[in-house]
Amino acid sequence: MRRTSRKVRVGNIYIGGNEKITVQSMTNTNTSDISKTTLQILELEKAGCEIVRVAVPNLDAANAISEIKKNIHIPLVADIHFDYKLALKSMENGIDALRINPGNIGSPQKVKEVVSRAKYFGIPIRVGVNAGSLEKDILARDGRPTPEGLVESALRNVELLEDNGFYDTVISVKSSNVMDNIKSYELLAKKTDYPLHLGVTEAGTIFSGTIKSSVAIGHLLAMGIGDTIRVSLTDNPVEEIRAGIEILKALNLRKGGIEIISCPTCGRTQIDLINIAKKAELALSDIDKNIKVAIMGCAVNGPGEAREADIGIAGGIGEGLIFKKGEIVKKVPEDKLLDTLIEEIKLL
Repeated sequence: MRRTSRKVRVGNIYIGGNEKITVQSMTNTNTSDISKTTLQILELEKAGCEIVRVAVPNLDAANAISEIKKNIHIPLVADIHFDYKLALKSMENGIDALRINPGNIGSPQKVKEVVSRAKYFGIPIRVGVNAGSLEKDILARDGRPTPEGLVESALRNVELLEDNGFYDTVISVKSSNVMDNIKSYELLAKKTDYPLHLGVTEAGTIFSGTIKSSVAIGHLLAMGIGDTIRVSLTDNPVEEIRAGIEILKALNLRKGGIEIISCPTCGRTQIDLINIAKKAELALSDIDKNIKVAIMGCAVNGPGEAREADIGIAGGIGEGLIFKKGEIVKKVPEDKLLDTLIEEIKLL
């Protein structure tokens, strides 16, 4: 059962409550380069991104927000560190949400000013704590970033907002250590009802990062914890969206889009199944049909093993079978197999 949380509005989307679990990313462009940043956000939108964050390290970046907003269609979040004036300017320019740590943007008066403007504009704040941002006293006491320390830091920062009467808050407690990450969110989920943003910080490259994020995020979501997710990867941000959506689909938390199942191949495989499967995944990625497609290497076992698939192929010697719900409907040459499969899928 999903954890009960408050509901927070971010632009035209809600996080928490019984709302769907959203998938986020962050641009890796120079935010002040309006053209490049806008183009990347539009690519992320096409991939299925529902909320996007931009770094705001200076005034030029903050001033770019209004122009970027004119050409995108999803909520925009400003990532702010240290300089509270950048948060104020971002809000003036139409940002939909802030990601800050109130404890590192200055005096209580500066926090109060940010909160006051956030209230005025109806802008939520994500308190984003990670292992690299812990307060010195917590690090000195614990000796390293512990799950308990991450949670303490997050709640300490949330309290700064609550002291100013602000409650439109989302929280994250990210670590690059998968087990610490899981424990941090499990502890936090017991201590607060604010919506939680899940992610593994500094997860790594597309291969290792996707695995680490899938384990941590997937475990937490399976336990009912989490209201929005970001898969952090050292790669094109579009890959973060693809990974995030697949995590949700694997847990039956997201429907739509084609699900491909494929066998690992063995000595019975007589066609270039690995290449066919890769090409199929790419060719079918933009087809918005809620169906399961099987790519199987063996005509002997393939149709039966993939009986639950809506449609699929099974290899023979230089040819393959097209089957639907386990029943063979066509036999085609290997070089026509993928094209025929795609044609049949479009007819479904």
